[in-house]
Amino acid sequence: MATIKYKPTTPARRNMSVSDFAEITKFTPEKSLITVKKKNAGRNSYGKITVRHKGGGNRQKYRIVDFKRDFTEQAATVIGIEYDPNRTAYIALLQYEDGTKKYMIAPVGLTDGDKIYCGADADIKPGNTLPIGNIPVGTFIYNIELYPGKGGQLVRSAGSAAQLMAKENGNAQVRLPSGEVRIVRLDCRATIGQVSNIEHENVKLGKAGKTRHMGIRPTVRGSVMNPCDHPHGGGEGKSPVGRPSPVTPWGKPALGYKTRDKKARTEKFIVKHRNSK
Repeated sequence: MATIKYKPTTPARRNMSVSDFAEITKFTPEKSLITVKKKNAGRNSYGKITVRHKGGGNRQKYRIVDFKRDFTEQAATVIGIEYDPNRTAYIALLQYEDGTKKYMIAPVGLTDGDKIYCGADADIKPGNTLPIGNIPVGTFIYNIELYPGKGGQLVRSAGSAAQLMAKENGNAQVRLPSGEVRIVRLDCRATIGQVSNIEHENVKLGKAGKTRHMGIRPTVRGSVMNPCDHPHGGGEGKSPVGRPSPVTPWGKPALGYKTRDKKARTEKFIVKHRNSK
């Protein structure tokens, strides 16, 4: 797969690139696996904005993706690879031997007609799901469970993959794409391979309208606001921040400030933090 660059016929086209969607083989979603996706535009039940810069965007239908992958008794055949507007990765439509159809996050290299298996005795092959205890050390995995049976929660975005580093005392050490090394139970499941759509990070939107299509509204700089609206606001002409470091609209440090709670319950499962020396 690759990206397509346009001729600079307009200022927007000059900087725009799109995916060539070479991996896509099915262009209409499975009707039984889509549902309505309601938009709240970043507002709570009182109508107040709690998440800024959200609103508008194209209408979307949500694809029901099977993150649990708990069909252990039968094999599944890949019917098609589809685009999913709700995530950066592509999804694969599977049909099991009893006729059941499910979506899964597609790994790199998965094509129509491939057989997918779930279970402890499955082969180490892209798309197969196994307990981490049955996966060899050094294997690249994605869609990793944190709690057995809950479904994959980690490593689900386009092009990402984690690596199984070690196994001991009923736990495994997994190195995540961020560089963090985390402890995961051996009976948690994970899928073999790397998430599809590797070139997603190279796609350039090129114009403001494409971000509006994605439901993202403009972000206004704090320095051009009034003092009542932002700590950076006010002053005559272009004024500096007026503080030792930039802050959020609510006064919290905005550069290099660690926001993770040091007393978090899951802190004991992190062997090495991301970006730590």
